[in-house]
Amino acid sequence: MSRLNYHHLYYFWRVAVVGNLTHVAKDLHISQSALSAQIKQFEHNMNVNLFERRGRRLILTAHGHRVLAYANDIFSKGEELESFLRKGSISEKQHLSIGVLTTLSRNFVESFISPLLANADVSFSLTTKGMSNLLNGLANHELDLVLTNRPISVDKKDPLWQTQLVSRQPLAIVGPKGKVVNDSFPNGYQDMRWVLPGKNSEIRAAFNSFCATWQYQPDVQAEADDMAMLRLLARDSGALVVLPPVVVKDEIEQGILEVYQRLPNVYENFYAITTQRKFVPEVLLALLKQHIYSSEFKLQVLISESYY
Repeated sequence: MSRLNYHHLYYFWRVAVVGNLTHVAKDLHISQSALSAQIKQFEHNMNVNLFERRGRRLILTAHGHRVLAYANDIFSKGEELESFLRKGSISEKQHLSIGVLTTLSRNFVESFISPLLANADVSFSLTTKGMSNLLNGLANHELDLVLTNRPISVDKKDPLWQTQLVSRQPLAIVGPKGKVVNDSFPNGYQDMRWVLPGKNSEIRAAFNSFCATWQYQPDVQAEADDMAMLRLLARDSGALVVLPPVVVKDEIEQGILEVYQRLPNVYENFYAITTQRKFVPEVLLALLKQHIYSSEFKLQVLISESYY
């Protein structure tokens, strides 16, 4: 039985993390052909394919992703050992890399990461990208966690992703402070202009169903998928907007906007997506435990108590 060659494993790890043979070979001061040969020897010894070639790109296989998870653990522990041997101590500071869907509410994100801000022993980075890039970042272990308002499907044969519901925010009709609107929909809404989420969003579908129940046809002035843009339009357009009040909590507190009415039994769900791995940072587990099984953050509870 062949022993695991940690030198070969290190080469694999560097290429898997960087994603480019040429760059890694340059950093390690060896030729690209020699580096490629070492990785092929590693695959041969272990009798497994870790990469597949797509043009000039190296893509991790399913086995490659699993080996990378182990390699991350092994070499992170190696870095701790090196620190201990050099300094006589191990740094207790932990770092989290968090991916955020581009259209997600920034107020929600701030609420979610607030426990990290209060912990001096934790640092974190926020990366905003589209969904496919975020999932690639998780698969490549560039990200520890992804925040999104879109659930993802899981392949039962290879359940790579783990999706957890971390918050539910009620949807409401929000508009300028002082605009006279009867609180019995649709009375008082006949001449109102609307700014709504895009036609393909779950929020828009829920609002369309709500309007159909009352045979109400909204006068749609604008549409936007991005919550940050919806927030600006709610603040500056004078139109009514459908969104979770947490998105415009500052404007509500300042008296610029107000909640006219909450949509019954309609919520926007927020999810934390992680990937299966052998080692999960303790700070990540603590963060998820703090939010999982909670239907609303404390911030949203305060808003609900104040405005509904």
